[in-house]
Amino acid sequence: MLGKQISCTMESGSTQFFFLIDKLRIQLLNSIEGATEKDYFQEEISPFDSGVGLQMSSGHSVTTVKSNCPASVTKFAQILKILSVIYRLVQSNSYATKRDVYYNNTQLFGSQRSVDTIVDDISCMLKVSRRALHVMATSKGLIAGDLCYLEEDGTRIDCRSSSAAVSVSSNVSGIRNIVSSAKFVMIVEKDATFQRLLNDDFCRKLSPCIMITGKGVPDVNSRLMVKKLWDTLQIPIFALVDADPHGFEIMCIYKYGSVAMSFEAHSLTVPSVMWLGLLPSDLQRLMVPKRSLLPLTRRDENKLNSLLKRPYFASQPQWQKEMELMQQSKVKAEIQSLADIAPDFLTSIYLPNKLRFGGWL
Repeated sequence: MLGKQISCTMESGSTQFFFLIDKLRIQLLNSIEGATEKDYFQEEISPFDSGVGLQMSSGHSVTTVKSNCPASVTKFAQILKILSVIYRLVQSNSYATKRDVYYNNTQLFGSQRSVDTIVDDISCMLKVSRRALHVMATSKGLIAGDLCYLEEDGTRIDCRSSSAAVSVSSNVSGIRNIVSSAKFVMIVEKDATFQRLLNDDFCRKLSPCIMITGKGVPDVNSRLMVKKLWDTLQIPIFALVDADPHGFEIMCIYKYGSVAMSFEAHSLTVPSVMWLGLLPSDLQRLMVPKRSLLPLTRRDENKLNSLLKRPYFASQPQWQKEMELMQQSKVKAEIQSLADIAPDFLTSIYLPNKLRFGGWL
């Protein structure tokens, strides 16, 4: 039936095709119209706010690091070293990646993870972003579609090539002069799916639109870019993830944030993100071949139970229903499983129908 629906007409640029997406955009804009400054900057910080996502709790713990204690002397030296690096960067108005900081003294730090943790701790302690510390993370995400902008140094970036994607900027806050006619942004969980869509010329077929991937669990820059696009363009943002607990969690990171970065929730989360697919109910509705379905592992089941206990699902009954369906069926599937229905099913039928007929949650 889906094939018949989409084969009748496929004028992707027509007003009719984007009717429900345009309607969704109006609803999203209306929902934020009444928001005030107070909504976003509250003195009492609660663990979860539906308009912001996961936030740092008002309760706190204190970790003491002493210079005269053998157990913490190395940590103390690492913190001092990183603070001195940050001071020099701020004083000279220059920037460095966390990788640069690590290579400043690999013997002292021991691992990249030590640097990452300390930089995040300093950022949290001072209540400023990592960019304010002049320390940036190396980007791993990719972006493509109807988008042009200027980097802080004046470099013009054009993402409209149909054959290649652009690396997400490592200085998202410095981006300016964003130009786009996109009707929506689609977050793609995995690089493999992103590349398949790129090869299938998805951005042109459903033009105008923007695609972005964080290649799995998103890095900070990919999340900042999604937030930047929402703040600037204020168009619907959809998530395309695997129908498994890991995919759900990645989508929730974009929408609600993560505990580790809760102190930067205001600049990282986009609560308007909608779940486009792959839905557990899609597996039954589309009769995805059983050979493409995988049984849930014990780890999957534990992750699913953990997700269902998170505070934001109280306001997402449809998401909750989908995950409960997965619990009952005890199966999961990757987006690539749709290729077992037809090789071009994802690009030519599944996504166009979802977007045209409002198949998001």
